[in-house]
Amino acid sequence: MERDFLWEQISGMPYFRGVLRAVEARVYQDFELPGPVLDLGCGDGHFATVAFDRKLDVGLDPWTGPVREAAQRGGYHLVIQGAGDRIPFADGYFSSAVSNSVLEHIPDLDAVMAEMARVLRPGAVFIFCVPNHQFLANLSVSNFFDRVGLKGLADAYRAFFNRISRHHHCDSPEVWSERLNRAGFEVERWWHYFSPRALHTLEWGHYFGLPSLICQKLFKRWILAPTRWNLALTLGITRPIYEEAREQEHGAYTFYIVRRKAA
Repeated sequence: MERDFLWEQISGMPYFRGVLRAVEARVYQDFELPGPVLDLGCGDGHFATVAFDRKLDVGLDPWTGPVREAAQRGGYHLVIQGAGDRIPFADGYFSSAVSNSVLEHIPDLDAVMAEMARVLRPGAVFIFCVPNHQFLANLSVSNFFDRVGLKGLADAYRAFFNRISRHHHCDSPEVWSERLNRAGFEVERWWHYFSPRALHTLEWGHYFGLPSLICQKLFKRWILAPTRWNLALTLGITRPIYEEAREQEHGAYTFYIVRRKAA
């Protein structure tokens, strides 16, 4: 029986983040990741412990708190605090790599992509996902302002939401293909996912998720009672999103399967 990644995610984090991570976790089940594997931007390690049924070799992240949490969770053989443009491994060390909703937060992507190409073996697969050029266009509040003729407010809201999402990049596949090619990668496949309706659920979750934030501050956990009866309404809202078709033409996020070019 297929694992229920939705429950595994929303029982441990705010639903708007959990449903997105659950959709993404399902994708990785279709791909082989030969070791050693690098997780670029591993964060607190929660995603890796849910998405993968084995320990990944190396988790890398620049932030002290999340790195400590990732080490405690046990999803990696080794967790290192460091930057993506200075990865402390030899040329061609890794046979595969993943980066889940991380690259959009990095200002200088060219340096990071070049460094990833350096530490990956020729032909190694690199799987990652990022918000795309349709992300801002799919936001419900700004679209409402557009419809009633308040374009200034619409643009201000998009800028606000992009800022609280800490996005430096929401790029199209064409922009990504050029960036990856410069760094030494070739794109094998890409597809959009997470429909406009799904993004609306994520968007409003930033506001309705305030109780989870308070719970985290007071009790160091996002969900105080992670039981199915307590989360029944949340499951009812998020289950249709989790089960929607994997590829969404107007989806706000994009998965990329790329490979390090042969030497």
